[in-house]
Amino acid sequence: MVVDLSLPATLESDFTLWRTGEGEGGKWGIVADPTAVNGRAIAQVSKDRTDYRFPVAVYKPYTGKDLEISVRFKAVAGMADQAGGVAVRLLTPDDYYVAGANALEDIVGFYRVVKGQHERLASANVKVSANAWHTLALKAEGDRFTVSFDGKPLISAQDKTFSGPGKIALWTKADSISYFDTISITPLG
Repeated sequence: MVVDLSLPATLESDFTLWRTGEGEGGKWGIVADPTAVNGRAIAQVSKDRTDYRFPVAVYKPYTGKDLEISVRFKAVAGMADQAGGVAVRLLTPDDYYVAGANALEDIVGFYRVVKGQHERLASANVKVSANAWHTLALKAEGDRFTVSFDGKPLISAQDKTFSGPGKIALWTKADSISYFDTISITPLG
């Protein structure tokens, strides 16, 4: 299933907006971008520089456990961070897994968020160019997780914290202004 993120007339029809951590909630909207697949993208544009702040846009129509999700994203701006990613098995704004890429740190990471506490389980140093589209994928199958960046598998990890189904979401960090234009969801099993 491919979700064209440029199509929602309003975000509220397909997304619930959450925030993990502190600071203001995210400011999500649809923006024109001639480099996006259909010329439009979903964007998180809040410039709140609170460090421990993770705005998420939860995709309402889908719930799953074993799946592969990929998203095209572009880190556009940010002083504290320039990050984007995808979350799976979301149960609450404070409980989920996330794969994220950060252009200021040139890192791709896999994280577990439990009761609002963000913990890195694995990471890889890789060039994450700002203002360029990248594809980030997260495969969740049982307690095994694989993160790929621009088609290359980078991270393999195991964790049993969240073993049931949950929501999926777009994810950002701190003051990251990030664009997203396509989500591909493939249920496994």
